[in-house]
Amino acid sequence: MDIKVDHKTIIVFDLDDTLYNEMEFLKSAYLVIAKNLDKERYLSLYAHMLSLFRNNVNVFDFVSERYKISKSKLLADYRGHIPNIKLFDGALTMLENIKKNNGKIGLITDGRKKTQTHKIQALGLLPYLDQIVISEEIGTEKPHPNNYKLIESNFGEGTYYYIADNLRKDFIAPNDLGWNTIGLIDNGLNMHSDRYLYLEEKHQPHNLIITLSDLKIIS
Repeated sequence: MDIKVDHKTIIVFDLDDTLYNEMEFLKSAYLVIAKNLDKERYLSLYAHMLSLFRNNVNVFDFVSERYKISKSKLLADYRGHIPNIKLFDGALTMLENIKKNNGKIGLITDGRKKTQTHKIQALGLLPYLDQIVISEEIGTEKPHPNNYKLIESNFGEGTYYYIADNLRKDFIAPNDLGWNTIGLIDNGLNMHSDRYLYLEEKHQPHNLIITLSDLKIIS
């Protein structure tokens, strides 16, 4: 899919499971927690935590009971750790090409400021982003239109694109606002795999891609 980009083009991204797999954040956090709790056998604990998660068993209930640590501390460590994560293939080239063509880049993400900022920094995104909207900072989560209108109020008139993955919440508002919406198909590792529940037109992006490399930035 080709996207023609110039100084009046604004391309906005979701973060989790759009620019990288959120499962990698979870694995990174579990490994940090396991190392902190059991330095001798942390790999065994890490593997057990992953198995519990994949079988829909509450991981922190198990860890809290086994290691006599509060779940609030575990959650703080999970949310506050510096993650070991990386961008999807093709993401960096795409961002560089958008900037080369004088396009603007925004990010709209739900979550806590500290956690999402750590992700953004770990992925090396800061030099490319012209605006960041994090739900905790503004008090509304997607699909609230405010999260998208903040982008519009910053950049003004132009051609807007929104690239995201979650049919439940990502595309309702930008579709209503007249943005061009692009859905990244689940690569089998997404945290939320319930797209089959959202068949209504309002949930659907205008276009679908399999990987970010399918997007070609042209001048």
